[in-house]
Amino acid sequence: MHEARKAAFAKTAETIIKNLKKRNIEGYYCARSADAVELVRELVPEGSSITWGGSESFAETGVKDMLLAGNYRIVDRSRATTPEEQREVWRERVCADYHFMSANAITTGGEIVNIDGNADRLSLLLHGPEHVIMLVGANKVVSDVESGVKRTRTYACPPNAARLHTETPCELTGVCAECHAPKCMCCQVVVTRHSRHTGRIKVVLIGEDLGF
Repeated sequence: MHEARKAAFAKTAETIIKNLKKRNIEGYYCARSADAVELVRELVPEGSSITWGGSESFAETGVKDMLLAGNYRIVDRSRATTPEEQREVWRERVCADYHFMSANAITTGGEIVNIDGNADRLSLLLHGPEHVIMLVGANKVVSDVESGVKRTRTYACPPNAARLHTETPCELTGVCAECHAPKCMCCQVVVTRHSRHTGRIKVVLIGEDLGF
């Protein structure tokens, strides 16, 4: 990222963090992914149970590798191979100490925009785990909720569809068609405008382009 853009984002992050505070959401700024790794290490006590949704940012920052290598109890949904195991792992994930995810977009006013298919990650954002930590790159910042939805459908859905091979218009044409395909990725639109639970949601803004 260009140095001028990094400097500008640092100021933007200050504004977003102030607005997150009004919404009872904790905000942090890290210039680099490496700084975010160290911040998470400080925030998450050893021995905590950890789970996550389908977040590329979680892996790209190095936070996932740090947690997997550390003294934490990992609740990994990928270990389940049968419907019964999936149900059991889901129970563990709902009761996890920390859920990690990113956001599809975040407004300068502090609203968090997410779009999902099965709503696996979003259901845990809304209720369940004691803490939610969101790792959000500079590329996710938008002016308002409407721009956040447009950003997601334009820049997030097509590459995600290609990654997951959904055979939706997003994958086949590279353009979201707001379809009703069997593997539609735009089933749920969630805007987090306030948290009733002090300290539960923490947003880590990172001065790099991360995820989709």
